[in-house]
Amino acid sequence: MFDGYLWAKTLHIVLIASWFAGLFYLPRIFVNLAQETNDVAYERLIGMAQRLYRFMTILMMPAVALGLILWLYYGVGHGSIWMHVKVLLVLIVIGYHLQCKRLLKQFVQKQNTKSHVWYRWFNEAPVLLMLVVTALVVIKPN
Repeated sequence: MFDGYLWAKTLHIVLIASWFAGLFYLPRIFVNLAQETNDVAYERLIGMAQRLYRFMTILMMPAVALGLILWLYYGVGHGSIWMHVKVLLVLIVIGYHLQCKRLLKQFVQKQNTKSHVWYRWFNEAPVLLMLVVTALVVIKPN
């Protein structure tokens, strides 16, 4: 009835999807912040971005922990090149997450120097990363 592996895998997938939803949306808020001239609207967007970043971080931690459990305890991808590439890409996604925090801090301090166009391109990175990671997990190339 209770299969730890299947529950870990299920929760990992749900948490990753939820974390990435935040990674897709937060840079869209940055696009709006980079264009906003109304102080009231700017502060509302800052509040939205801060709450979203906090929630994304809460989702990221168990998602990564469950991924490590699946890899190290259950042996998913053990000894496979695709898993090593996936781990590298996950580290890049975590770096992207932390970069979002740095950018958010700049917006809070009203020290943003990047254009809304830059943020539109920045917003594409998690889409590409999720596509490649998902392809690695599904196809498992060796």
